[in-house]
Amino acid sequence: MAADKVDPIHQFHINKLIPIEIGGYDLSFTNSALFMVATVVVAAAFLFLTTSSRSLVPGRLQSVSEMAYEFVGNMLRDAAGTQGMKFFPFVFSLFMFVLVANLLGLFPYFFTVTSHIIVTFGLAALVIGTVVVYGFMKHGLGFLKLFVPHGVPVFLLPLVVLIEVISFVSRPVSLSVRLFANMLAGHITLKVFSGFVVSLSALGAVGVAGSILPLAMAVALTALELLVAFLQAYVFAVLTCMYLNDALHPGH
Repeated sequence: MAADKVDPIHQFHINKLIPIEIGGYDLSFTNSALFMVATVVVAAAFLFLTTSSRSLVPGRLQSVSEMAYEFVGNMLRDAAGTQGMKFFPFVFSLFMFVLVANLLGLFPYFFTVTSHIIVTFGLAALVIGTVVVYGFMKHGLGFLKLFVPHGVPVFLLPLVVLIEVISFVSRPVSLSVRLFANMLAGHITLKVFSGFVVSLSALGAVGVAGSILPLAMAVALTALELLVAFLQAYVFAVLTCMYLNDALHPGH
């Protein structure tokens, strides 16, 4: 148990809560699945409870919900125009899921689902899949204009198209790694400084005095992680809006 307290990687271990195996496939319900369900439940419950009264003069919690609604709506309109509002439920759901998952991960002994690349890559793949499917449904082969910028000389076109294709294919990787890496690095750093506090405090009065600096760093990092939790949800959502704009308006 002592090793677990100071091991910065232990917090990311996936543990089976309900073992399930069907046809040789491991479909066990894990702590990661539990906190993904908890994220959806918490986000849905917050939005439902804060907007159920629909007061003309909103209270504090209703104001928070309305601010989140307007924040995502303005973000989507700025990036993709009024046509982009058809994707509002999709973008708002992604924003709330990532934000609540990040915030839940800040509680001691909770699990941060966005610190696992498979989760963030799944969300990123969903975004890019939506862009590709909608782009071809709306524009047909015209969607391929996305890879052919205007005004490029003919002799440079093959190179530019290749660069555009590679850039597009790398989007789910960059989108997922950015969120995953920030959450992983932040939680590891916070765990390391918290471990210093625990280890030094066990050394007596001198250790307690020496633990003041790591404790101050842990508090500062906690505040920073709170900011990062929101910023990463914002970045994920705003990049989603920009990618959806390519599906709506593939021409450069």
